[in-house]
Amino acid sequence: MSEAIAGIMGTQYLTLEADTPIRQAAGLLHANGEEAAPVVDAAGALVGILTQKDCFRPAMMASYYQQWRGTVGEQMSHPVRTIDATTDIVAAAEMFASEPHRSFPVLQSGRLVGMLHRNDVLGRLLQLG
Repeated sequence: MSEAIAGIMGTQYLTLEADTPIRQAAGLLHANGEEAAPVVDAAGALVGILTQKDCFRPAMMASYYQQWRGTVGEQMSHPVRTIDATTDIVAAAEMFASEPHRSFPVLQSGRLVGMLHRNDVLGRLLQLG
Protein backbone atom coordinates (compact mmCIF):
# COMPACT_ATOMS: atom_id res chain seq x y z
CA MET A 1 0.00 0.00 0.00
CA SER A 2 1.55 3.28 -1.03
CA GLU A 3 -1.12 5.76 0.06
CA ALA A 4 0.48 8.58 2.05
CA ILE A 5 -0.99 9.88 5.30
CA ALA A 6 -1.19 13.38 3.80
CA GLY A 7 -4.57 12.32 2.40
CA ILE A 8 -6.07 11.46 5.78
CA MET A 9 -4.33 13.79 8.24
CA GLY A 10 -6.20 16.65 9.82
CA THR A 11 -5.25 20.04 8.48
CA GLN A 12 -7.50 22.02 10.83
CA TYR A 13 -6.12 21.64 14.35
CA LEU A 14 -5.61 23.53 17.56
CA THR A 15 -2.14 24.94 18.21
CA LEU A 16 -0.85 26.28 21.50
CA GLU A 17 2.04 28.49 22.57
CA ALA A 18 4.43 27.65 25.40
CA ASP A 19 3.44 30.68 27.49
CA THR A 20 -0.29 29.84 27.45
CA PRO A 21 -1.59 29.19 30.98
CA ILE A 22 -2.12 25.45 31.45
CA ARG A 23 -5.73 25.96 32.64
CA GLN A 24 -6.58 27.79 29.43
CA ALA A 25 -4.86 25.13 27.31
CA ALA A 26 -6.68 22.28 29.10
CA GLY A 27 -9.97 24.09 28.49
CA LEU A 28 -9.15 24.52 24.80
CA LEU A 29 -8.25 20.84 24.39
CA HIS A 30 -11.51 19.82 26.05
CA ALA A 31 -13.71 22.34 24.24
CA ASN A 32 -12.29 21.37 20.86
CA GLY A 33 -12.45 17.63 21.52
CA GLU A 34 -8.71 17.31 20.93
CA GLU A 35 -6.51 14.68 22.59
CA ALA A 36 -3.37 16.67 21.85
CA ALA A 37 -2.22 19.93 20.32
CA PRO A 38 1.13 20.92 18.85
CA VAL A 39 2.95 23.71 20.66
CA VAL A 40 4.51 26.22 18.29
CA ASP A 41 6.77 29.25 18.63
CA ALA A 42 6.06 32.70 17.16
CA ALA A 43 7.34 31.56 13.75
CA GLY A 44 5.05 28.50 13.74
CA ALA A 45 7.86 26.01 14.36
CA LEU A 46 6.98 22.92 16.39
CA VAL A 47 8.52 23.07 19.89
CA GLY A 48 6.42 20.52 21.79
CA ILE A 49 3.09 18.79 22.16
CA LEU A 50 0.52 19.05 24.93
CA THR A 51 -1.79 16.10 25.53
CA GLN A 52 -4.83 15.70 27.74
CA LYS A 53 -2.68 13.41 29.87
CA ASP A 54 -0.18 16.25 30.39
CA CYS A 55 -3.03 18.32 31.87
CA PHE A 56 -4.02 15.83 34.57
CA ARG A 57 -1.28 16.62 37.10
CA PRO A 58 -1.96 20.41 37.03
CA ALA A 59 -5.71 19.68 37.22
CA MET A 60 -5.25 17.42 40.25
CA MET A 61 -3.01 19.99 41.93
CA ALA A 62 -5.63 22.66 41.24
CA SER A 63 -8.28 20.55 42.94
CA TYR A 64 -6.05 20.38 46.01
CA TYR A 65 -4.74 23.97 46.08
CA GLN A 66 -7.83 25.58 44.48
CA GLN A 67 -5.62 27.29 41.90
CA TRP A 68 -4.22 26.31 38.51
CA ARG A 69 -0.51 26.94 38.14
CA GLY A 70 1.92 26.76 35.28
CA THR A 71 2.13 27.09 31.54
CA VAL A 72 2.00 24.84 28.53
CA GLY A 73 5.79 25.05 28.24
CA GLU A 74 6.17 23.55 31.72
CA GLN A 75 3.86 20.61 30.98
CA MET A 76 4.37 19.86 27.28
CA SER A 77 6.35 16.92 25.98
CA HIS A 78 9.48 17.64 23.99
CA PRO A 79 11.22 16.67 21.86
CA VAL A 80 8.17 15.62 19.87
CA ARG A 81 7.72 12.34 18.04
CA THR A 82 6.53 13.36 14.57
CA ILE A 83 5.59 11.66 11.32
CA ASP A 84 6.32 12.82 7.78
CA ALA A 85 3.44 13.61 5.42
CA THR A 86 4.83 11.14 2.87
CA THR A 87 4.67 8.18 5.28
CA ASP A 88 2.40 5.44 4.01
CA ILE A 89 -0.64 4.35 5.97
CA VAL A 90 0.70 0.92 6.94
CA ALA A 91 3.90 2.45 8.35
CA ALA A 92 1.76 4.92 10.30
CA ALA A 93 -0.37 2.05 11.62
CA GLU A 94 2.80 0.28 12.74
CA MET A 95 3.87 3.42 14.62
CA PHE A 96 0.53 3.61 16.42
CA ALA A 97 0.65 -0.11 17.21
CA SER A 98 4.13 0.10 18.72
CA GLU A 99 3.94 3.41 20.57
CA PRO A 100 1.60 4.79 23.23
CA HIS A 101 0.83 8.01 21.33
CA ARG A 102 -2.70 8.70 20.13
CA SER A 103 -1.63 11.36 17.66
CA PHE A 104 1.42 12.65 15.86
CA PRO A 105 2.19 16.07 14.45
CA VAL A 106 2.75 15.74 10.70
CA LEU A 107 5.72 17.49 9.11
CA GLN A 108 6.49 18.22 5.50
CA SER A 109 9.99 19.51 4.75
CA GLY A 110 10.37 20.12 8.48
CA ARG A 111 7.27 22.31 8.70
CA LEU A 112 4.11 21.47 10.67
CA VAL A 113 1.30 20.74 8.20
CA GLY A 114 -1.18 18.57 10.10
CA MET A 115 -2.09 16.16 12.86
CA LEU A 116 -2.58 12.43 12.44
CA HIS A 117 -4.77 10.55 14.93
CA ARG A 118 -5.05 6.82 15.48
CA ASN A 119 -8.69 7.01 14.50
CA ASP A 120 -7.75 8.49 11.09
CA VAL A 121 -5.50 5.55 10.30
CA LEU A 122 -7.85 2.89 11.65
CA GLY A 123 -10.75 4.37 9.69
CA ARG A 124 -8.76 4.29 6.46
CA LEU A 125 -7.62 0.72 7.06
CA LEU A 126 -11.26 -0.28 7.57
CA GLN A 127 -12.16 1.32 4.23
CA LEU A 128 -9.36 -0.53 2.46
CA GLY A 129 -10.07 -3.95 3.91
